[in-house]
Parts: sequence; C-alpha cells; structure tokens
Amino acid sequence: MAAVVSLPDDTADYGDYVKNYDEETDLEVLVEPWQKYDIKKTQDVFYPVCLGEVLNERYLIEHKLGFGGGSTVWIAHDLQDKKDVALKVMALGEWSDNETRMQDEIIQNVKDTSHLVTYLGTFLVPGNQCHHRVLVFPLMGPCLSPLMLNKSKMSMATRMSAARQLLETVENLHNAGIVHRDLNERNCMWGMAPLGHDRSVKYEALGRPIKQIISWVDLWKQGELVGPVGIPENLRTDEFYLGDFALAKKLGDPITQRGRPPSQFCFPDRLHGKEPSFACDMWSYMIIFAVLYLGFSPFHSVFKGGIISSITQSLGPIPKEWKGLYDGALDS
Repeated sequence: MAAVVSLPDDTADYGDYVKNYDEETDLEVLVEPWQKYDIKKTQDVFYPVCLGEVLNERYLIEHKLGFGGGSTVWIAHDLQDKKDVALKVMALGEWSDNETRMQDEIIQNVKDTSHLVTYLGTFLVPGNQCHHRVLVFPLMGPCLSPLMLNKSKMSMATRMSAARQLLETVENLHNAGIVHRDLNERNCMWGMAPLGHDRSVKYEALGRPIKQIISWVDLWKQGELVGPVGIPENLRTDEFYLGDFALAKKLGDPITQRGRPPSQFCFPDRLHGKEPSFACDMWSYMIIFAVLYLGFSPFHSVFKGGIISSITQSLGPIPKEWKGLYDGALDS
C-alpha cells in the first residue's frame, strides 16, 4: 500500500530559494540534473521532493544529503521515534528491487553487519501512475573525498583505521557470497554525532539548504533541486561504513543488475566484459585504500586515452586478448 505524502508548511523555515543567476549556476553543479525528473528523457525517473514534506505520515524532509544514479537521499526527522534518519528515494526501475532484495540478503546472511548501512524500514510513495520505493536508513556522516581528507588534515592513523574497517566489512560480505560491485567514494562514509531535534540548530551545523523549484519539467507534483549538506569535521566520528547495495549480487545468481562503479574505481576485467567476482571489490577497495593513504585517486578517467590508458601507464599493458573489447580507451 502506498504511503501518504503531506505538503510542506509554507510558514516554516526550510532553507532559502536562489535569488539570482549566479546562485542558480552555483546550485546547478551541486545537484542532480533536472532531466532526471523528466519521463520523456529517462525511464529511471526521480521522485520530486520538497523540503518540509512529510512522507508516510512520519518522515519530515529537512535537508538533502546527496544523489546517485538511481536515487536522491534526504535527511528526515522521524516524527514517531523522534530521531533523524536518511531517506533514500529510489528512481523508477529495477535498482529499487535489487537494493531491497540484497538488503534482506545481507541482514539475513552476513554475520557482522555493524559497518554495513542496512535499512530500518521501507515504504512506497505514489508517483505519476507508478510508485517509488523509499528506504529508511540510520543517518551517516560525510562520504570519503580527497578534498575532505586534505582540508581536515586527517591523521594517517584515522585514515588507516577506516581502511581496516572497510576491508573487514568487505570480507564479511564476501564470506556470505556477496559482491558489492560498487565500492567508490560516495558509498564509503564515516559516522556522525547526533544533531539534536531543533531544525535551526541543524541548519547552523550543516548549512542552510539552498533550493530551486523544478520548473523546466511538467511535473505532476512540485519538486525542488536542493544543495547538499556540508558536514563539519567536529560532527564526524571515526567509525567507517559501507552502504548502497543497488548493484550488489550474490555469486551464482543468474541475473546481474546493470551498472558499474565510476570508471576510476571499476575493475578492468569488468570494463572488458568479464563477470563480477570478489576481485572486482578488491580492485575497488585498493583504489579507496590509495585515496585514504595518498589523498588522491591513482587513476583518472580524464587521462589522455581514458581510464585504461591511465591504468596501463602505471601497471603495464592489458592482456592481448582484451584488445578491442572496450571502446572507452585508446589502447584497448
């Protein structure tokens, strides 16, 4: 049964709308493309959300955490349990089904889920002649990013602690026969200290939301493009977590969810048509380890000739039998 959605209270404070072209331009680089809300341009259409909405008669949307290829993620206050949570509002498509199925698989079969971001609940919201899946998660802290590592001057001990926690977490998945398939900076995150219930205090700590009404698409309900939070260093804890199982797969399952990590984290075998394996995750893990240790990614898709050229520059040539299988590089 689909959940009820309540409209925002116009008198309450839920951030600031952009005031001029410069602010619009600044916001544009931080948010999802508006085309993701246009059913004429994508089948994997996003669900339009406004700050101040209440989803499922329970979750008050207060700020934006970010977005990915198949979802937007929001900070919401659980009006029933009086705590802050993260809501992952899924796009249309099979990602939501695979994410929910793999979440259940992990909860049932992974022995230690203490550093895996598993869902607290799920519900459906009505869309435009369809329904969107919403997953409820504990509220996590900042994702891994070279900028954050270098700006915060994070100690090497803290970085290597995160690397160890992540390695043990990946091992726990693999021991249950599960390949994550999408280890990258956005899916690795630190914990966050509680924010308290007062919205003004949250906005002072995380930054006031900057937003813009989505007016370029003929939406069936109003939606907003909202800039993401900025989580300060003093709220970050040293616990390190892995989330997002939309592409995860149980080895031996006949169906593989379409998609792959960003190219700089993707196992070269996958770029050349090989099947997912534990090695995929270990390649991606070592890229994340390098980011934690060095403060930057060792390979770059903007390298002349593409990501494969960047890899071969450091590690040597690819197998001869791979030649011609991947058209995203000069030497493949």
